[in-house]
Amino acid sequence: MKRKNVFRLPLLVLVSLAIAFGAGTWSTRVALRATSGFGALRLGPWQAFPDLQSAAADPYAKAHRANDGRLLLGRAEGLVFTAATDSDGRELRGDCRYEISGTTPAARFWTLRITDADDRPLLARAGLPSSLDAWQAVRRDDGSFAVQVGARAKAGNWLAMHEPGPVRFVLTLIDTPTAGATGLSLTDMPAITLEGCADA
Repeated sequence: MKRKNVFRLPLLVLVSLAIAFGAGTWSTRVALRATSGFGALRLGPWQAFPDLQSAAADPYAKAHRANDGRLLLGRAEGLVFTAATDSDGRELRGDCRYEISGTTPAARFWTLRITDADDRPLLARAGLPSSLDAWQAVRRDDGSFAVQVGARAKAGNWLAMHEPGPVRFVLTLIDTPTAGATGLSLTDMPAITLEGCADA
């Protein structure tokens, strides 16, 4: 009986530490996934964090930056907008078809790409376009553009996407005054319109 009592206390301590460590790690990861930081710039379905790479970044943003280990654009270099929903608030899905249309804020250059829910790039099959930039985009007479996103090829601007599950559209503006602008409106960003899904 004495030998059992000797091991009981250390065992309880080890179990308590394991639970505390596991719960702490889990809650931290949940908190980091829930937000990329405060000070978000939201324009329709698009959002960006101008202070993410600056000294003014909040603790959540700094934790994201350290956890991701990615090279981010400085505030004077550009701004990355991410959309996880369409313009009507529906989650973006890889097995659906979308049109991204309109204009972008003033920028020397921009790129548009698709990622999964964990921000990993979705690469299309060999020979199919998985990204678009300002030099490649076919524009209308008024300077606006329309990009078709889906599994079937379309004339004009088209990005191949066929993987099921949640996705994100990432619009990166290079050398843009947008990062310091406060008077932007929804019309400065392209709209994201759902055109159909594979199961519809």
